[in-house]
Amino acid sequence: MQSIAQDSFFTSMSNTFLKIHPADNVFVALTDLKAGEKISYEGKSLVLKDDVNAKHKFAENDLAPEDEVFMYGTVVGKATQPIKQGGVIGTHNLKHKAAPYSGRTKTYQWTPPDVSAFKSKTFMGFHRADGQVGTANYWLVIPLVFCENRNVEMIRQAFQDELGFTKPDVYKHYVHELVNLYREGKTEKLGDVRFQPATEVPSKRVFKNIDGIKVLTHQGGCGGTRQDAQTLCALLAGYIHNPNVAGATILSLGCQNAEIKTIQERLAALDPKSLKPVIILDQQQSGTEQELLSQAIQKTFLALIEADKTERKPAPLNKLVVGLKCGGSDGFSGISANPAIGHTSDLLVALGGSTILSEFPELCGVEQELINRCEEDEAGNRFIQLMRTYSDAAEAVGSGFDMNPSPGNIKDGLITDAIKSAGAAKKGGTAPVADVLPYATYIRKPGLNLLCTPGNDVESTTGTTGSGAQIILFTTGLGTPTGNPVSQVIKLSTNTRLAQKMPDIIDFNTGQIISGEKTIEQVGEEILDFIIEVASGRTTAKSVALNQDDFIPWKRGVSL
Repeated sequence: MQSIAQDSFFTSMSNTFLKIHPADNVFVALTDLKAGEKISYEGKSLVLKDDVNAKHKFAENDLAPEDEVFMYGTVVGKATQPIKQGGVIGTHNLKHKAAPYSGRTKTYQWTPPDVSAFKSKTFMGFHRADGQVGTANYWLVIPLVFCENRNVEMIRQAFQDELGFTKPDVYKHYVHELVNLYREGKTEKLGDVRFQPATEVPSKRVFKNIDGIKVLTHQGGCGGTRQDAQTLCALLAGYIHNPNVAGATILSLGCQNAEIKTIQERLAALDPKSLKPVIILDQQQSGTEQELLSQAIQKTFLALIEADKTERKPAPLNKLVVGLKCGGSDGFSGISANPAIGHTSDLLVALGGSTILSEFPELCGVEQELINRCEEDEAGNRFIQLMRTYSDAAEAVGSGFDMNPSPGNIKDGLITDAIKSAGAAKKGGTAPVADVLPYATYIRKPGLNLLCTPGNDVESTTGTTGSGAQIILFTTGLGTPTGNPVSQVIKLSTNTRLAQKMPDIIDFNTGQIISGEKTIEQVGEEILDFIIEVASGRTTAKSVALNQDDFIPWKRGVSL
């Protein structure tokens, strides 16, 4: 294995194990290792005391209780009992410990990567009147309050078939076959019926430049705190302002906390000249449901005619805003896929584009590095305040960042939150931090941005899209179908086995980094080329093809 990480700290030992950073005192198994095997490295050797499954860690030297364990050059835990040299690391002998953090401790110097191969490249996007460029062209139908969820769904259903956006329901056809056999009394043949995947059907789309009608149903808008209603309006305004959106139809009940005037204020802050069309209807003012829906459908159809006039045209890569996310992570995430998209992020930043790194609970232990990378002290101080406020809120309800790793994470080698975070932070590459954004804040500066969201996959992607991301790079080691109604979520596997096992949801395989066939830099450049294809509409992300439209706003207040 010859790959070197984008921060030049990865130290490869062989195709079977890896020491990530010179300061580390544990190794990562790249394949299943057996007790009794001799491990040789840097003129030294050790004998494994335990079986070590791929993605898990084993000790370089004897560790006593309270001794700190280091990975990625930072503390990620401490021993709870003696661990012998060559012994496996697990929840039975290690607990979470993270490095402390404060204000900036040193000046950060960055050497941008060579982007000469990308300077002349463009993507084919939808140019908006405010200068943003979309990688898709959607119309949104949004409820201001959960009472309107049924009505916006009725609008979506009304448009879906007639505008040619409905895909064949293969599972409905499958059930139809089973029902027919049952009615014919041929129950013995039910087990022989095999599911048939969908076949390509000719497009019947009425509007060739509209990619779909998307709805953002949710459970908020009323009954909670005023703060949650304000945040919801800010988030929805961000979705409407996202360059992948041509315009929106908003339905209000009329008496909810998330008032029409609130979202109008949020929209005006993002779009002072009202350049993007927004239709707002109030059910209590309209009267009957029939009147509300017929008005909404008619006005939306007329707006779609105008939106369809926008066609894809070339755009520079600095118009891209790409989210950086991981979910269903494993012990390879911080070695392959995360640093690979980190290099992609560095390339985009060097080209003048923007990236958004979210999931604050998964930055636990690497705060000081990120603070030092902030271009301005104000951004670093904001990051400290957001992290500490979030951590305190979690502890106040009997939890904490240390409880972030899921059972699946732990099973596949992410034993502590600090281990998970140190690898997750690699998604942000090495570029300086241009800005730190509270949740539901639209991106303000080009470059690498830190966005305060939960680690929860859908709450995080929901927030990232509301901050302006047209595309989200989503790394996974275990597999997840997570998508979004507006941004195109590209799924990248950390290992080849997952890519082969779940080809219906994985877009890009970074497992060749683990096998040593390619470097992180090579894969990072290939990912940027793939982004250009998706952004231009020439390639469809699997989450989009599956209509995986996940949308969950982050609700932090209590219900009243």
